[in-house]
Amino acid sequence: MKHIAFLILLALHLNVSAQTLKTLSVEYKDHDVTLEGYLAYDPAVRGKRPIVLVVHEWKGINDYVKKRCDQLATMGYVVFAPDIYGKGVRPESAADAGKEATKYKSDRKLMQQRMIAGLNKAKTFSEGDTSKIVVIGYCFGGTAALELGRSGADVDGIVSFHGGLNNPDPANAAKIKAKVLVCHGAIDPNVPVKEVQTFMEEMNQAKVDYQFIAYSGAVHAFTNPSSGNDVSKGAAYNKTADERSWQHMLLFFREVLN
Repeated sequence: MKHIAFLILLALHLNVSAQTLKTLSVEYKDHDVTLEGYLAYDPAVRGKRPIVLVVHEWKGINDYVKKRCDQLATMGYVVFAPDIYGKGVRPESAADAGKEATKYKSDRKLMQQRMIAGLNKAKTFSEGDTSKIVVIGYCFGGTAALELGRSGADVDGIVSFHGGLNNPDPANAAKIKAKVLVCHGAIDPNVPVKEVQTFMEEMNQAKVDYQFIAYSGAVHAFTNPSSGNDVSKGAAYNKTADERSWQHMLLFFREVLN
């Protein structure tokens, strides 16, 4: 009964927090390019609190990314989704999303530049504690989160959910200062075993403090319900992997933000 009562109180707390969240679009610049990120936080929380960057999938900042930001904001974080593509660039089709994502996956310096611009903007929010910053990302965003680490950025933690792990410049792994958590679909055809092995070799050689968790039966995009449930397509939602990876992320946060 006590356990049930606790869960009810927790649900009520999260519901109230969700209703009091402040959310808004935030324009900022990367040189002459205008970007538009998404900010979420609970103004009822007193004092400065850790900053979490949430990096979008290949279709840019959409309702899914905003939902993840809101989830974290109800927990008391200042949450910012940086915009890699640019204001108004929100591809709708898979073909267009693939073309847009490829621009940055093929130019990692530009990807890092956009991530650094987002990180710098996040540091300007008065509610945030700039000494406690983590960055998480989904699919394309997982790759971008890792690239922020490879740029040498001073952040505490990096979490990649079903992100690409390839690195055109392996030497950059030595620049990673943060602890790293990779949440990976064990049968993800988009990130082959060789890519996983090479990633681990880079992390080991660079002596990065990392964790790699593979979820059985999960393919690409396993955290997003809009991915459908057809595993044969290579991208599908997996409720168990989604819930487990979220809990693993929260445990990781407790470690790196304390």
